[in-house]
Amino acid sequence: MPWITREIRSTLEALSRQKPVLLLTGCRQSGKTSLLERAFSDCGFVSLDLPATAEQADNSGEQFLATHPPPHIIDEVQYAPRLFRYLKHAVDRRRDVPGQYLLTGSQKFPLMAGVSESLAGRVVVLELHPLSLREIETARGDEIDRSQLLQLMFVGGYPELHAKHLEPQRFYSDYIATYLERDVRQALQVRSLRDFDRFLRLCAARSGQLLSMNSLASDVGVSSNTVRSWLSVLEASGIVMLLAPYYRNLGKRLVKTPKLYFLDTGLACSLLGVRRAADLAASALLGPMFETLVLGQIVRWFTNRGLSPNVYFYRDHYGVEVDFVIPVADRLKLIECKWSETPGIPKGFEQLQ
Repeated sequence: MPWITREIRSTLEALSRQKPVLLLTGCRQSGKTSLLERAFSDCGFVSLDLPATAEQADNSGEQFLATHPPPHIIDEVQYAPRLFRYLKHAVDRRRDVPGQYLLTGSQKFPLMAGVSESLAGRVVVLELHPLSLREIETARGDEIDRSQLLQLMFVGGYPELHAKHLEPQRFYSDYIATYLERDVRQALQVRSLRDFDRFLRLCAARSGQLLSMNSLASDVGVSSNTVRSWLSVLEASGIVMLLAPYYRNLGKRLVKTPKLYFLDTGLACSLLGVRRAADLAASALLGPMFETLVLGQIVRWFTNRGLSPNVYFYRDHYGVEVDFVIPVADRLKLIECKWSETPGIPKGFEQLQ
């Protein structure tokens, strides 16, 4: 399976013809660079992953862009935040020409600050996640059955795992180490990487559960403000999602307790010490991981079409719960996740339909 076609590609190509700049965000190793290089093979390419190149771009933006004229792919642009203002001046010379610069970045929130300040109205932003089940099915040429689904839940969706048939335990061990050293230390100046590593594993154990900042902070041994800050980095890096509850009064969605979800089950399983798919099948983690998998597929459906994930969960004081709620016009699509061959209808589900 040397190359896996990404569903987002058609959206990517269409939107690149609408604005001078396109920014593709997403977690590390989701395939951003490979996708842009393949979809826009006639463009130049430069990566800011090298410190010397990033320093030149950050300190001498005008000269850097003169050396790398459009159309050009600029990889890992978050390492040169001051480059955005020079990009603005460069694309404004030919404002009506689309697809001048194609950018990638792995830290969504800092990137968006630079985009909103300098490139407003000039950039389209897309987010790429690891592989969806549909992409894997298409690449394999057959449908995923129940046993294969369990294996894929354990392996996760990072493209390199599937393209090169890598061993998940080694891949995720290296991934976590790189993530801790590169992104976290740079973004937060974390004093104790051991505390942050424990925080990651405790978050994985809570995937699919209501998030209590105080409880999580107590278990890690840090303050609630520290947990809040660390969670913001996990969100910015595309590692987790905080799912808001659904209320008819839209203003209430943001003030109630969210649920925490990892966006890739393979990474969550690795953090939880799952070493084989059979171990997952025999554990209490199977239900939450399946729910986590379903949420990840829903998010990918939206983002692969250039849409913000319009998904929530429902819970009331009478014990009625729905895993996922998707508003569609004036109706609600309700989704309940159960790892069972004969799932029943949950309590109170009928009255919500």
